[in-house]
Amino acid sequence: MAFQESSNKERFSLLLLEPGEIYFEDYSCHCYPGKISESEAFRSRNQKGRLKVCSKSLLFDPKDVCNPILKLPLRDCQTIQRWQGSLLSKIDKGNVVYIECDQVIEMLDGNFMAPYQFKRERSTFLFALQYVSVNDCVAQLSQLRRASMLPSAEQASMIAAIVSCRQSSIKFDTSWLEDLHETILLETMGNKITPLVVNPGRILLTTKRLYFQPYNNAEPWPVLKIKLSDIKRIIKRRFLLKQVGLELYCSKHSSTQHLFLSFKTQSERDTLYTKLVQEPAVKLDDSGQENMTLLWQNGVISNYEYLLYLNSLADRSFNDLTQYPVFPWVLSDYISESLDLGDVSVYRDLTKPVGALNKERLKRLKDRYNEMAEPKFLYGSHYSTPGFVLYYLVRKMPQYMLCLQNGRFDHPDRMFNSVQDTWRNITTNTSDFKELVPQFYDLEKNGSFLVNTKNLDFGTRMDGSKVGDVELPVWAKDPSNFVSVLRDALESDYVSCHLNHWIDLIFGFKQRGDEAIKADNVFYHLTYEGAVDLDSINDVNERYSLEVQIMEFGQIPKQLFTKPHPQRRLPSPVDNLPDAIQNIIASQRGRAASVSSIRSESSSKRWTKDVTKLSLCFDCKGHRDVVTDVCITKDKKFIFSVSKDGLLKMFSLEEKRQLRSINVYNMALSSCALLNDDRTVVVGSWDNYVYLYNVEYGNLLSTTMAHDDCVTDVCFSNGFLATASLDSTAKVWKYESAKAYAQHLIYSLNLIMNLVYIALV
Repeated sequence: MAFQESSNKERFSLLLLEPGEIYFEDYSCHCYPGKISESEAFRSRNQKGRLKVCSKSLLFDPKDVCNPILKLPLRDCQTIQRWQGSLLSKIDKGNVVYIECDQVIEMLDGNFMAPYQFKRERSTFLFALQYVSVNDCVAQLSQLRRASMLPSAEQASMIAAIVSCRQSSIKFDTSWLEDLHETILLETMGNKITPLVVNPGRILLTTKRLYFQPYNNAEPWPVLKIKLSDIKRIIKRRFLLKQVGLELYCSKHSSTQHLFLSFKTQSERDTLYTKLVQEPAVKLDDSGQENMTLLWQNGVISNYEYLLYLNSLADRSFNDLTQYPVFPWVLSDYISESLDLGDVSVYRDLTKPVGALNKERLKRLKDRYNEMAEPKFLYGSHYSTPGFVLYYLVRKMPQYMLCLQNGRFDHPDRMFNSVQDTWRNITTNTSDFKELVPQFYDLEKNGSFLVNTKNLDFGTRMDGSKVGDVELPVWAKDPSNFVSVLRDALESDYVSCHLNHWIDLIFGFKQRGDEAIKADNVFYHLTYEGAVDLDSINDVNERYSLEVQIMEFGQIPKQLFTKPHPQRRLPSPVDNLPDAIQNIIASQRGRAASVSSIRSESSSKRWTKDVTKLSLCFDCKGHRDVVTDVCITKDKKFIFSVSKDGLLKMFSLEEKRQLRSINVYNMALSSCALLNDDRTVVVGSWDNYVYLYNVEYGNLLSTTMAHDDCVTDVCFSNGFLATASLDSTAKVWKYESAKAYAQHLIYSLNLIMNLVYIALV
């Protein structure tokens, strides 16, 4: 998860700034309050700390953590100048900045998380700088102050120009390279993205690592380093509806699990992506969309895992609150004392969006829709926004809510106080249509986001009660049990049968266009990808207004499917299979049981010898890639092997050498089996084909397209050939001769949750 706990050693965090505000640098200094005498200030009231220079504010972070961090908004600063001081002053006049400010914000007073204190009165401060020229500091602060006085759009434009100018003059410090033999492939500018935070820096790609060097010292490390060999997934992302994001997922043992970067242009993003995937050291995991859908359909992966996958594929990231992963409400009963997940009446209708669950409310919304000018929308509020995400998670990550809401928590009666009340509100209120977040179904977290473990003061409600833990339904024993029940509901047969309809609404063909209108699933036009091209808008005020709306209102996920999503298959009993297959399975089960009994009786004898003491008979490294299967002739004289290199090889155990090497196809081979004659090899391939090869004559006897996806295994016994595939089918073929077997497919059967199997031994 991308949310980070605050460090006890370093109080300052980029979350203390406004969302999107840039932190430039800091200076060591002493702070002297201006309202007391100079002698008193010098004697006992000065504080040592760091002065943080940011694009919209100054922050003084005192060394003594009992004192609050002081934030001085630049727009409220009336005077920023070099301090002259009196002739007899004990303070070093040559290096002091004098600031008058009409508002001071106190944060983390006593080092405790709480709403900020806003003091709206004229205050003066003296900052005695160390190791830096006061003139340079004053010039920089004055420039930033001038920018803060401009209208919001012009202010953002001027700050962007200042940031760009500063960054273009800074290069990556190559002394941070881990290996002297690394070759630099690319250096560019970019931003590290975490929830509500954009931190700019330099990106460097070498032949061995990817580096990110922030322009400031706000990160826990001066340079982030990721080995290319640790990168397992690289995903192009949208950021603020622009194709400028890139997210990396790394292996579990990597010090950095994931990294979200954004760039100024799509071209810069694509250049880094191309160079990354072309590097030999980068070995990405295969997670094709079709395969994942098939795995989900057949119960290999859970509903929870599949939804996480779809969210990621649709540009939803834990690092971006504007595109946070979205999960459905699946239950509708939060008032009963007990819950029967076998009762379909306790479930939410997954064929409808949240806004259409209440017929009366939907009618009012459609009446408004019909009277509306283009572009029309049914729902003036989205199902996932930064505010909605933090509405659910504020107890776990309060600092993010304080950042989003300018140092304040929400009104106590508007907070996430009760699951039942929230469900009632999202099904009746004409401006509340929010779905859930993954934490509601995450068993590892045990529902900790529902508990006020930090004992924070969120305020008092109208009924006089303090805001504490979330009130759970009566049927939930505790937060852990609540999440467990929700997860069971998510994985239930009812949800499994209907989840495809919700996928159609959020990620699929009912997301937009005429189908969205028919499904009552139309949101504000700016939430859709491609609705507006920000780069083509020259007016800074219009562009800034659109960016703010996109940031606050939420974004529709990227559309993944343009046709109805397939339904998940539920397990069906083996008794439903045709008699021919039943007889085969029964006979083979009996044979397997006999073999199992024999093995059980002789197991003590078979394994009395230490396997580590076995001697190596023959070692031949004949393949260029992973060996995927081997088989041995009945007389134990010859071994056949297949590999991902596309080669079938034959070895002699007596002569201890390779006899044949056949390039079956240019795709990986997955499996092999010998026919009864020990001369014909059946080979399964990733190209969906099954090949028959005769080793005696050295020729290919037959090729058959056996499946719609990779053939994963082949097995031959008693005149039957069984094949299995990633298309989720197993097929049994009748074998008569090498040339005729392909025409005698006797049955094709769907593999359902591995409950149906064919044992041909």
